[in-house]
Amino acid sequence: MKRILAAALYMALALGAIPSHADTAAAEALRTGDMKKLIFHSTPEAASNAAFNLADDAGTQSLEAYRGKYILLNFWATWCAPCRHEMPMLSALQTEFGGDDFEVVTIATGRNSPAGIVKFFNDTGIDNLPRHQDPKQKLASQMGIFGLPITVIIDPEGREIARLRGDADWASDSARAIIAELIGAGES
Repeated sequence: MKRILAAALYMALALGAIPSHADTAAAEALRTGDMKKLIFHSTPEAASNAAFNLADDAGTQSLEAYRGKYILLNFWATWCAPCRHEMPMLSALQTEFGGDDFEVVTIATGRNSPAGIVKFFNDTGIDNLPRHQDPKQKLASQMGIFGLPITVIIDPEGREIARLRGDADWASDSARAIIAELIGAGES
């Protein structure tokens, strides 16, 4: 019986039915500069499915809506100076890599008026990122978000694989190489 189970496990691994974490090791090796603050987890962690508000009072949604793609989830606020600095870089990542395999998702957490969020996006020239909100910080709290900005990378299975506290140069060659590596790994 043990041989049958071992053979089944071997076949599942060989056929890719059980995700490999070697892909994150390759992405982790690409960290330089600010990206050294991006900490990859040795084992993927569960992400919250708490609902957050969609822009323009369009209802609520959870991270489950993004299953099947890597997401770079950025928690930010309108009053946060480092958030203002990095938001255009996150927009550039979305422009370069956004699609079926990857998406930048921005969630304003805490007290941020919808009008203030629109003004923030207009002032920083952002027109390709979502204006989602987590006004009661339910999602942020469940995901251990203390301080802003914090960026979390979630894999296609909906698990947190990496986290960066504070702002970073998301336009750097290192950041772009990490995203490219993850997306390439996600297509296998």
